Amino acid sequence: MPGAASDSGGVKAALLVVSGILLLEAAALAAVVVWLVIDLLAQAPSSYATAIALLVLVVLALVWVGAVAFASLRRAPWSRAAAIVWQVLQLSIAVGAFQGLFARPDVGWLLLVPAITVIGLLLWAPVRLAYTRPGREASASDGD
Repeated sequence: MPGAASDSGGVKAALLVVSGILLLEAAALAAVVVWLVIDLLAQAPSSYATAIALLVLVVLALVWVGAVAFASLRRAPWSRAAAIVWQVLQLSIAVGAFQGLFARPDVGWLLLVPAITVIGLLLWAPVRLAYTRPGREASASDGD
């Protein structure tokens, strides 16, 4: 059944959109890593420990999102849940970007739109089935 579900054009397009957005998010994280390294070398941070900790966290996020993106291209079952978790984290950052003294609605929208798109596509039943291992579609649809 997952093979049949993934054969329709709309589902193939949805799978490509999900993987494409995840790859773009990984590329954006790579750009942030480069920016943080340049910033660390060019300016003296108020706390080197904090600056390095932030850099390490962003590198870990880059590695994780990159792994999820490539696993999503292969439709690895675990990548669907990992992508949803990443998008929920991204949603929380987007909400924070809309509020406060230093609000950045532009950044908020750049994070919010792809996160909602990916979550919506990954929750769509045919896409969910495309990430299911063969032989597991009966048990996967029992939970709905």
